[in-house]
This record gives sequence, C-alpha cells and structure tokens, in this order.
Amino acid sequence: MTDSPRLQLPLLSAGQAQKEITHNEALLRVDGLTHPVLESRYLATPPASPVSGQLWLVPAAATGAWATQTGMLALWTDGGWRYLSVPPGFLAWARLELMFVWYDGTFWHNGDWPVSSLSVAGKTVVQAQSGAIPAPSGGTTIDSQARATLGQILTALRGHGLIAT
Repeated sequence: MTDSPRLQLPLLSAGQAQKEITHNEALLRVDGLTHPVLESRYLATPPASPVSGQLWLVPAAATGAWATQTGMLALWTDGGWRYLSVPPGFLAWARLELMFVWYDGTFWHNGDWPVSSLSVAGKTVVQAQSGAIPAPSGGTTIDSQARATLGQILTALRGHGLIAT
C-alpha cells in the first residue's frame, strides 16, 4: 500500500530515500483537508493568483489545469496544484455561500442534512415529523380568538414541517 485508504495520504516505505518529500506531501494534504474551506464550488477556471492553502471544488466543464479534475478538491500549494479526493461524509465550509456542504460519495449537498433529530444543550428540539393534528371545529361555545390562535400555531408547525397537513 502506498497511500492511506481514506484520504490517500502518501505512506513512507522501508528503505525509501528522501522520506521528507513523502512526509511533506502528506502534511500538505492533511493541511488542506483539515477543517476545509472551499473558496468556490463553481469557479471553472483556476484562479490566476491563488494563495497557498486555498481550496476549490473543481466543477464539471473546468478548464486549464483543472480540465480533467472534475469533482476533485484543488489545493494550491507553493509547489502547484494538488488534487484531493475525499470519502463519503466529508464536510467542508463553502466560503461564498456561508454554509457547510457535505459529500455523499457522488454529489456535494447543501441545505438538507441527513439527521434523525436536532438537539440543543442535550434537549431534542426537532425530530421526525408527527402526524397531522386536525383543525378545531364543533363545540357549543365558539371562541374565535382561541381558534385563530390555534390555527396560527398549526399553520406554523406545518410550515416548519414538524407536523403533517
């Protein structure tokens, strides 16, 4: 094996000459993949003056040095471009979009997170959607303000997807 299985980091071999080159290459890749910040996911042409350590997702139809690297992360280093692949579940910050994106092994996703619940300070605040709650009706005494308030609550809960319609 010449590379690590998940992040394809180059491994040293017994009796290898100039091990510092392989070791430094691994460090550059780790530096690019640790808490990654994507400069852009849509820039098709490599930037003219990248800064060492900057990272881009290479989109389809990329040109120049990125032409054959669709889907790879392009890391600029003092030694030029390095192209990195990532495993499923990889998470990165998209700087221009101000959000996290994640990779499922085929596609980069944003907006939807594959979670079963959300917790704040150990308390579940959102979980799987509950069944529908019928709107109030009937009864001998009609309180229009109470019904209006209940209606607004139900509309808000349905609008957030917390209960079915």
